[in-house]
Amino acid sequence: MITDDIEALLAVLPPRIRERLHAFEDCDQLVEVVMDLGRPPEARFPDRDVILSKREISPEDIDYVVTRIGEFGGDNRAGIERTLHRISAIRNRRGEIVGLTCRVGRAVFGTIDIIRDIVESGRNILLLGRPGVGKTTMLRETARVLGEKKRVIVVDTSNEIAGDGDIPHPGIGRARRMQVPRPELQHEVMIEAVENHMPEVIIIDEIGRELEAQAARTIAERGVQLVATAHGNTLDNLLMNPTLCDLVGGIQSVTLSDEEARRRRTQKTVLERKAPPTFDIVVEIQDRNTLVIHHDVAQAVDTLLRGYPLKAEVRRRAGEGKIETEEITIEPTTTLQQAGGLTRRRSEPVPAAGSPSSEPVAVQARRALGRQNTLRLFPYGLSQNRLKQAAKSLSLPVLIVNDIGEADMLMTLRSYYRKRPQLIADAERRGLPVYVLRSNTVTQMEQALADIFGLAVEADPYAQAIEEARQAIDRILSGQASSVELSPQSAYIRRLQHELARQANLISRSLGKEPRRRVRIYANDTL
Repeated sequence: MITDDIEALLAVLPPRIRERLHAFEDCDQLVEVVMDLGRPPEARFPDRDVILSKREISPEDIDYVVTRIGEFGGDNRAGIERTLHRISAIRNRRGEIVGLTCRVGRAVFGTIDIIRDIVESGRNILLLGRPGVGKTTMLRETARVLGEKKRVIVVDTSNEIAGDGDIPHPGIGRARRMQVPRPELQHEVMIEAVENHMPEVIIIDEIGRELEAQAARTIAERGVQLVATAHGNTLDNLLMNPTLCDLVGGIQSVTLSDEEARRRRTQKTVLERKAPPTFDIVVEIQDRNTLVIHHDVAQAVDTLLRGYPLKAEVRRRAGEGKIETEEITIEPTTTLQQAGGLTRRRSEPVPAAGSPSSEPVAVQARRALGRQNTLRLFPYGLSQNRLKQAAKSLSLPVLIVNDIGEADMLMTLRSYYRKRPQLIADAERRGLPVYVLRSNTVTQMEQALADIFGLAVEADPYAQAIEEARQAIDRILSGQASSVELSPQSAYIRRLQHELARQANLISRSLGKEPRRRVRIYANDTL
């Protein structure tokens, strides 16, 4: 069930815009109305954007809306009393409003059915997802459901969860709402809620500052269940955010002993989790019907920081109210693999999810190749020129096709594969082998083709040494480490590594004696 009271929002818009919107048969699907000074008004629907009038927005049109809504707060957001609609302002240098985004707020009942068991488990839950994917809607429904059995406080920074005005919207049920005078005071209101009102659950929208992350940890340590949203699409995004990574335990640089580094097959300096996570469970909202769930955040973070593939649960809404679940394996980003100190690894093929075969993709591709002389390859999101170069350098019979119906195999990047576009989903349903690369480079493509054709590719020690230096420089520049020691190399390669450090405005020194002489790179403020 959906309640939106869209007429309350239309009533504050200028008459010509309101009448134009009423003319749409799917007006109830409206997402937002954009009014920018000197530009035509625009309506945004889930599947299209529509210009509402050729007449440009005037200062009078802006004033018409502003005088009919509540006051704007420090975050330039206002609302309409006892509704969930949000009006956000754009100001010029003088503080005058020159643009408005009028967004329709909806209370959608039943949105948490897909994770109701998790919500009612009493564990701390963090919701991640891109803007507009439904995080706040799910948070509001969580407050309503938990409010039926527990004492729930909603810390409502921008009045998005419980609406504008002093009386909260019925969408939060029996939960109580605490408003925040200014966005920068959100952390103080979070602590005040625990100290003054004895809640069993605290609901927080948009944790975005370090003080708020610290306040969330304090609340969790007091035994209060936390359900919150944060900026970030995925768990690995959150890990690389220095402001918010404390929500999942934080990261710190650790120097391993020689023996431990050899056992792990990593560099001596790696990143590890610093503390227990504030949140026990992370839910990535891919879209309104698909969620990726990490049930054990501590274990997930440790796995990602070591650069290993991560297992997660996917839940999807199917027809007739059914919920489908499956387990997937997520490859860590290249940045996290470097952070974990892993040596360069070959791309691992990902089996087609819809294929009944459990064989590796390379085996399936070799079987297809056995029936003909040439492997017909369909690249999705890859550079065809680089792919041709990789095939030519290995002298392999690869034909790039533009019709997936003619292909023996599909090759794509992990970033595309995780989004599951229609073409990849169709390929998997047909049982077409899908090979996933981590990056769009010739080296990755050569390794993939060598795996498919069963070739042994000798690693280039020169390229590995230069890549190791570049990874070390990236770690220092990103603040992940203050210094990194490289592997022993010849004098010529050490000179090239020193040059790379100099170009990055970093300090480098050669240490040790031949044949173990090596380069250590430092941040400028280290020495």
